[in-house]
Amino acid sequence: MINPNHYGATSSGSQQPELPLRPNAEEHLDISTLERWLWDAACEIRGATDAPKFKDFILPLVFFKRLSDVFDDEFAAYVTQYGSEEVARAIIEADHADALATGRKPIVRFYIPQAANWHAVRHHPADGKLGEFVTDAFRRAVELNPDLDGTLNVKDYNERQSGQRILDDDRLVALIEVLNRHRLGLHNAEADILGRAYEYLLRKFAEGQGQSAGEFYTPKEVGWLMAELLDPEPYTTMDDPTCGSGGLLIKSRLYYHQRHPDKPGGAPHLYGQELNPATYAIAKMNMFLHDFGNAAIAIGDTMRRPAFVAEGAGLMRFRYVTANPMWNQKNYTAELYENDPYGRFALGTPPASSADWGWVQHMAASLDDRGRAAIVLDTGAVSRGSGSKSSNKERSIRQAFVENDWIEGVILLPENLFYNTTAPGIILLLNRAKPAERRGQILLVNASNYFVKEKPKNVLTDEGAAAVVEVYRKWETREKLSRVITLAEAQEADYNLSPSLFVEVNDEAYHRALTQILADLSEARAQREQADSNLRKVLGTLRLSGTGE
Repeated sequence: MINPNHYGATSSGSQQPELPLRPNAEEHLDISTLERWLWDAACEIRGATDAPKFKDFILPLVFFKRLSDVFDDEFAAYVTQYGSEEVARAIIEADHADALATGRKPIVRFYIPQAANWHAVRHHPADGKLGEFVTDAFRRAVELNPDLDGTLNVKDYNERQSGQRILDDDRLVALIEVLNRHRLGLHNAEADILGRAYEYLLRKFAEGQGQSAGEFYTPKEVGWLMAELLDPEPYTTMDDPTCGSGGLLIKSRLYYHQRHPDKPGGAPHLYGQELNPATYAIAKMNMFLHDFGNAAIAIGDTMRRPAFVAEGAGLMRFRYVTANPMWNQKNYTAELYENDPYGRFALGTPPASSADWGWVQHMAASLDDRGRAAIVLDTGAVSRGSGSKSSNKERSIRQAFVENDWIEGVILLPENLFYNTTAPGIILLLNRAKPAERRGQILLVNASNYFVKEKPKNVLTDEGAAAVVEVYRKWETREKLSRVITLAEAQEADYNLSPSLFVEVNDEAYHRALTQILADLSEARAQREQADSNLRKVLGTLRLSGTGE
């Protein structure tokens, strides 16, 4: 199992002179210091706005401080090299202008002008226009560094509701002062350490946001498990079509660096698309803070307008896909699926009640001929419709995936892990090119008992994650954990791939034939439908007699 405290280092590849020590350069921030500090900053404004909004004020400021402090370090290096601040600034400015005009890489990562750097922001008076100054400084940084588009220029620090500033000058000054306690330069915090602290902050925001948190944050232990299951190879590509804050992509790449420290340049190239503009901004900032600035992050609705299209208007194809799409979305119509110009939904039209198998089909279509995917879905996605005598769209699509032999495994997770639901989820593993020994088989893993209770959510244990990875790599049936089934067994179960149906984890288990279980489920469903029908008749009678409300 991966050790989250041992990330592989990366670099931007820029050629720069050796950096001299800056003021406070001796302060080397560890992860616990960074986490406490950033959460202190968040707490400064928690009373000013609700949780979903205050993250949008603090995260860009953290990112901007990192950019500004790194530029100061790089500038200091050139001052040492040329012996003059004036000469160093002239060279950097001229180089940056030429780089913008020619499209080449400049000699500094990002150019932050004196009039709009962290020092200028911190020393601007609280005269009622501080929010406007911060917003203008951020937008100036984006103008000079086009790669930052969609990050700092998303939030308006002068934003108002009912005529009042959401974050007034007093709160904004307090926030800036807390963030000013520590430098975030190259000597003070490596990209991976700062990135981890940033991820911690996202988790803390998720804990406070409840339902809306599921839009941008997947529990870290689930993300690490998915990264380890995919185990990306060098010189490949990885996509997340519903990338949120980018955490799943980042964990996969960090896991790669741990596994392949001798091939840092071969790290998978990352692609992601996110619908929500504020979350898209977080994802881009997250990539830069981890020093993964070459990741391709796009904005938009992947289902309606996929951003990564190859020549000839077909989808780009990736070696790996990792994703946690919003569960059971109701945003998409049959018309969208049936008239898709990319031919993504050839295996069937999902129901209007859930886009789960629409997302799975998109991801399968995005894989290359050797591609693999790890997808978090609602548990019902692998069982809905099975056992019913009537036709069911999701079961039909699931059947097609099974018969194509694209489903490699299903992992049942513990309940109450995710911030937007108490329901357990599953990880669906796809493989477009199973090895010979796995063809015609599916691994079902029931990891529902591997958790510890914490506040506000349960946490998947390291032991559980390690056990899942072990049975997956060994491809084995293990009592009370996993079972390898054949496609014929999947057919016998009417394509119900719920691991709890095949793997009993309780000691007092009572085993029955699958056909008997499915028959009982079908009978219970019929009884419920009959009861609903009788109830409707009774209610209709009450209304006709005038006794109803």
